[in-house]
Amino acid sequence: MSYSDTKWDVIIIGTGMGGGTIGRTLAEAGQKVLFLEQGAAGYRSEESGLSEIFVPEARLTRGLWPTPLHASVNGQDQVFYAPLGAGLGGSSVFYAATLERPEPHDLDHTETTPHPTQGWPVSFADMVPWYHRAAQMFRVYGSDDPLSAGPALPLRKPPELTQTEAGLMASLKSVGLNPYHAHTGIKRIAGCKNCLGVKCPKTCKMDGRSAGVEPALETGNAALLTGAEVTRLEEKGGDIIAVHATIKGQQEVLSAKRYVLAGGALGSAKLMLASANKAHPNGLANGSGQVGRNLMFHVDERFVLWPKRGTVDSGATKAISLRDLYLQNGNRFGTIQAVGLRASYGVIVHYLNLMLARSRFAKIPGLAQLTRIPAAIAHRLFGQAQIFVGLMEDLPYAHNRVTYDPNQPERLAIEYRYAPELLARRQAFRKAIRKAFRGHRRAFLGLKPVLNFGHPCGTVRFGEDPTTSVLNSDCKAHEISNLWVVDASFMPTSMGVNPSLTIAANALRVGDAIVKEAG
Repeated sequence: MSYSDTKWDVIIIGTGMGGGTIGRTLAEAGQKVLFLEQGAAGYRSEESGLSEIFVPEARLTRGLWPTPLHASVNGQDQVFYAPLGAGLGGSSVFYAATLERPEPHDLDHTETTPHPTQGWPVSFADMVPWYHRAAQMFRVYGSDDPLSAGPALPLRKPPELTQTEAGLMASLKSVGLNPYHAHTGIKRIAGCKNCLGVKCPKTCKMDGRSAGVEPALETGNAALLTGAEVTRLEEKGGDIIAVHATIKGQQEVLSAKRYVLAGGALGSAKLMLASANKAHPNGLANGSGQVGRNLMFHVDERFVLWPKRGTVDSGATKAISLRDLYLQNGNRFGTIQAVGLRASYGVIVHYLNLMLARSRFAKIPGLAQLTRIPAAIAHRLFGQAQIFVGLMEDLPYAHNRVTYDPNQPERLAIEYRYAPELLARRQAFRKAIRKAFRGHRRAFLGLKPVLNFGHPCGTVRFGEDPTTSVLNSDCKAHEISNLWVVDASFMPTSMGVNPSLTIAANALRVGDAIVKEAG
């Protein structure tokens, strides 16, 4: 097939939660779709994970983002490999398949839930049917959240709780908390291993690949081109007329009627900045100056809980979630959930080395080997403790941004400073966690704030006002007639839950709008 000579209806750059979902929607509607993916398709049977590999070609082969992230956090420069994907399915093939819906106040801002933005141009009520469709597409299972203010999701019946899970559920309820079975897109198949942080070799994990790209290809209306590094979008007269990409060392030009960016909140913003021209000197569709800005992550508050005696088995739980602290006294905290890991020796070594890589001691030779000693001590202390995380919402600030240097076009870089309100809110969150889990043996796993670099969002925000946003309410660029963005870039707030279900639901919504526009 000659990809450059084919007349495509839509070219989609990226194959993760947003790209895979909208690509399937468009292909099933009869649109001729071309997926462009920087990384490799990989083998359906592989089980590669988010391992520390330092050769760009080897990382791309395994579906990992090839280059390190250069991050300036509070003025301190850090260089490390972020948990980002760059292969078929993007980052979603490595995710933990947590697919939680946000609360109404996340999208509908009121006087009782103040926020430094104008909020979402699409209401929670408008998004509900798309959340339902996304939950069905991704086969989400779990139990209803007893504290949820919205209509119940169409959830599949969850598997039976293990001994540890049942014991923790009972002990949490005994102190007045309201745990529920977490909403997850992994169905257990006989012989299936834990897919947390690992590509699933079967079809038990629903992600951008299994729920999006693969069904799209099966329609016969879609094609996939891997190893395609898009370098810029060519614009003329307010339209994108071509995609310029390096494919197997060759420069190629591909064109379509419409273009969709889905390369992640860092990748899509970087590409728009790299596509500057005379009409858009500050970056494509960047008349507002907002492209790349308002970068948000979640702030992870990790802690361990010890199950009650007599309720412990050998497994780790990912089945427990609770929202008792989601919004408390006007503080936008977030959900608390089990991460699916025990505080084992290997896990502790991993987290210590991760903290080391993001510290000023990262370049000291041999220091990483010494983390084994405190890890061994911690493992003896923690025993069967289960790791939980409080996923605290980050708020948008213009100074937190993706940066682009035309002299280093391959470099992925950000600048981020902790806002004083975030630091104060984090201390309040820790205090609330200590109080909420009274009666349980528990311990925090860190002292400093930890950004969740797997949850970047907000860099190409949507809104009604072209002076303060990049996209309109249908996620089409204000200044470009045939460009849409459907990854986490579009989100004006980070919400208090994992972003995956929202990305998928929005991609379904935007796909429907594109189909209607195409007639």
